[in-house]
Amino acid sequence: MKRLAWVAVALAGAAVAWGQAERSVRIEYSNPGLIPATWVLELHPDGSGHFHSERGSATQSSMGWMEPPDLNTDVRLSAAFASHVFDTAAAEHYFQMDCESHAKVAFQGKKQLSYAGPDGSGTCSFNYAKEKTVQELADSLEAVATTIIEGARLERLRQHDRLGLDQEMQNLTEMTADGRATEVGVIREELERIAEDEALMDRVRRKARELLAKAAQ
Repeated sequence: MKRLAWVAVALAGAAVAWGQAERSVRIEYSNPGLIPATWVLELHPDGSGHFHSERGSATQSSMGWMEPPDLNTDVRLSAAFASHVFDTAAAEHYFQMDCESHAKVAFQGKKQLSYAGPDGSGTCSFNYAKEKTVQELADSLEAVATTIIEGARLERLRQHDRLGLDQEMQNLTEMTADGRATEVGVIREELERIAEDEALMDRVRRKARELLAKAAQ
């Protein structure tokens, strides 16, 4: 009887884990005027996910701006952030709605939010959402994408333009302070390489350590 009870508990745990793994929230973003022009972030309840971006055909900057590479990488976000994303998806009926506000606002990029799981599914697209919570969710996911893309740029700058890295670290510090970039722990490895690189300026390494400390909070 004890063995049967143990098996039942194990099977129940596996079912919960499987249910968690197969639930996902996905945001697809496109704006042909930006670099990258398209990206996709898919997230699971445990914070695991995947990010993919493609440059597009925007004109290359003449100001010496270091472009990020196309990305196709697994990511790990905090459990608290993932929980908020999935709670919002449930509260918004898994995006089974018309999200577009149809308000006269400037084009901010096309967003498509999708939910898939055993408890439901749905998709909605918008430039600016009519529901405040949906718009705020999209903004927070865009801020995560900004962090991931910035991490790739930082790595390129560390390798090819160490002077440019100084200004970019300042930019990232400001973006994390005002919310344009969030979940800085998603680029922990890139920041650790900067913090440990003794060939870099002290203030660059210090900013990396400060961002790592923020990610640990």
